[in-house]
Amino acid sequence: MSSRIDRVLADARAQLRRLAADEIPPALRRGAVLVDIRPAAQRAAEGDVPAALVIERNVLEWRCDPTSDARLPQATDDDVEWVILCSEGYTSSLAAAALQDLGLHRATDVVGGYHALVEAGVLGELDELTPVR
Repeated sequence: MSSRIDRVLADARAQLRRLAADEIPPALRRGAVLVDIRPAAQRAAEGDVPAALVIERNVLEWRCDPTSDARLPQATDDDVEWVILCSEGYTSSLAAAALQDLGLHRATDVVGGYHALVEAGVLGELDELTPVR
């Protein structure tokens, strides 16, 4: 029997078309916004992703919702492709599903998170892309 959180995670992932690490550079080239939701301490320990916009998880929905007074300039409409990144790809799935629940239908996440980007060797390629600040 699986835990409740395992069921919630499975439900979240069922609504996403998750991206593999090697799909991230092409996604950014087509205009996707990579969002790093890892806490500052985790980013300091693991490393930064210069091509990513850092938005702490606790304010993600407010920053990405184009109807919110606290939205970021990148939150232009519901068609923005938000690609959420966490450390291992668990929290990001829940966060991306929350964005989809807001109507941001292209929100998704990175399978395996930051660790998958490192394993796939794409961080160097991401470093060359213009950061979304």
